[in-house]
Amino acid sequence: MNFENMNIWCWIIPLLVGLLCALFGYLLGKGKSETVVDHSAELKQCRETNAKLQADLAACTKKLSEKPVSIPQPTPSSTSNITSSFGATAEVEAAPVPIPFDAAAAKAVFGKNIKQDDLKVIEGIGPKIEGLFKGADIATWKALSETSVASCKEVLATGGERYRIHDPSSWHMQAKMCYEGKWAELAKWQDEHDHGRL
Repeated sequence: MNFENMNIWCWIIPLLVGLLCALFGYLLGKGKSETVVDHSAELKQCRETNAKLQADLAACTKKLSEKPVSIPQPTPSSTSNITSSFGATAEVEAAPVPIPFDAAAAKAVFGKNIKQDDLKVIEGIGPKIEGLFKGADIATWKALSETSVASCKEVLATGGERYRIHDPSSWHMQAKMCYEGKWAELAKWQDEHDHGRL
């Protein structure tokens, strides 16, 4: 009698262990398949965000690449011609006033001392690339903000093959923010664009 009871338990215990293992395996497998669905949704959202940011960058780049038409400064004799031809004196734009550099405002945003026209503030530019640009007479934020992407690539090409991998498409925009003293906007842009990388 004792032997028969023991024989039944020899069958029941492995059967229960097998059922429990099957149940846990099913639950683990189901949990893993749901995780893949969650990651694909996140990936889709990241791709949509990336596409939007690419479009924003393209719009900003296009806007910055459009150069405003400058009105030539009239000489005193041409001013009188303008007056006599049209019967009224034409208003002439004054020469642009340079924007003063505010080191304290830059330090307040970046938490470190920023020197005027330090090209290394721009994400993607290090000491070697700054040297290449200074060698090409692009030594200020204003000069870099007025330099086309194609010209930036030409400057990078002078440094050799290892500098061709850099993407200067946002450098003129970042340089313009530096020149105009828009430090908070620059820091926000660099954070939103993974520190300059798109």
